[in-house]
Amino acid sequence: MISSERQEHAISSRLVSPSAVSVDSSKANDYNGFAEAYTAANETNLVNAYYERPAMLALAGDVAARRILDVGCGSGALFAALRDRGAMVSGFDVSAEMLQLARQRLGDGADLQVTDLGSRLPYPDDTFDDVVASLVLHYLEDWGPALAELRRTLKPGGRLIASVDHPFAVNLIHREAGREAECNYFDTTKWTVEWTVGGHTALVSRWNRPLHAMVEAFTGAGFRITAISEPEPDPAAREMFPEAMAAEPRFLCFLFFVLQAE
Repeated sequence: MISSERQEHAISSRLVSPSAVSVDSSKANDYNGFAEAYTAANETNLVNAYYERPAMLALAGDVAARRILDVGCGSGALFAALRDRGAMVSGFDVSAEMLQLARQRLGDGADLQVTDLGSRLPYPDDTFDDVVASLVLHYLEDWGPALAELRRTLKPGGRLIASVDHPFAVNLIHREAGREAECNYFDTTKWTVEWTVGGHTALVSRWNRPLHAMVEAFTGAGFRITAISEPEPDPAAREMFPEAMAAEPRFLCFLFFVLQAE
């Protein structure tokens, strides 16, 4: 596991007590409130810019002329990278402020929509060659309806490439905080952190689930797992973050999947 200080670099975080979560849960995951600060951090930090995003692009491989849906596209960093590689990309996000930033990056002609992954998606059946879901599934308690929708929009044999919080890393975070009773590895558990990003403080809640539950959700939705990855950071990280990489050249942070629609 990578420590919270090294993990974010522009985002400090701490676990929030259950009482705080119960009082402020309605305010969690309000990316509209800190869209600009989060986007600035995402552009250059270790875990997004030099770990998660390069890993997603490596798993996607050659995407030239492929139609790709970017799920929870945020401010469009992955969308832009895929488009630069020749893909025809569509994207959606529940945050209108994030999509405004994405339009600034991508241009007014980019196919972007404000949509919730928990609802029916505004795309016909068998539309996309690939779907990328970058750090988005773990915001859902129940993956079933969302995966069914993603499967519907994929062409037969199409791929879902997904990254999520690594379940063992989340378990270790709770143990290091002395709160292991709140996160049994084998349970699907909601956990909340308080992020401070560019002077903005926000609550972010996600659902942690064990690997077997992820596998069951994927296969139950009609996907076949073709790869599970725990990648190394991009080689450039060693130059950009020498102290962090000297201390932890490999770390647990996210878990990556490549799935094929059967």
